Amino acid sequence: MEPMTIEQIKEYLPHRYPFLLLDRIVEWEKDKRIVALKNVTANEPYFQGHFPHYAVMPGVLVIEAMAQAAAMLGLLSVGQKNDGRHVYYFAGIDDARFKRPVRPGDQLVFEIEQLRLVRGLGKFRAVARVDGEMVAEAQLLCVLRPVDSDA
Repeated sequence: MEPMTIEQIKEYLPHRYPFLLLDRIVEWEKDKRIVALKNVTANEPYFQGHFPHYAVMPGVLVIEAMAQAAAMLGLLSVGQKNDGRHVYYFAGIDDARFKRPVRPGDQLVFEIEQLRLVRGLGKFRAVARVDGEMVAEAQLLCVLRPVDSDA
C-alpha cells in the first residue's frame, strides 16, 4: 500500500507530541507487515535527562515506537481510524532485546510482522534497525479495546 505521512498517521493513532513516535509509514501490507520510520533528533525532550553527557534514546521508547507501528498495522488492517472511543493497548512484551544504543541523528526503521490477529488481539514480531543494523527486537501483544473498558 501507499506510504503515509505524519498527518495520515494521526488519523489512526491517538498519540500526539511528545509521545507520537512515528514520522512516516514507508510501506504496509494488510494483515502481514508494516515498515515505519522515526527520525531521532537532538531536540527530543528525553535527551535532556537521558543522558546529558551521552544522549541515548530510552529502550522503553524504542519498544513504544515499535508498538505504535504494530498498532498502525492492526488498525490499517481492520480499517479502524481513531474515533476517540477505542485505544490499541499493550497486552504483553516478550523476548525484548536491545543490541546497541539509539542516538540523535539516527533514523529508526521499524519492521513489524503480524503473526496473529483474532478479535482485536494481535501478536507481532517487531525489529528496529539503524543503517540496516538491528538495534532492538521484541514480540508484542496489542489489543483494541473501548476506552471505557479495562485493558
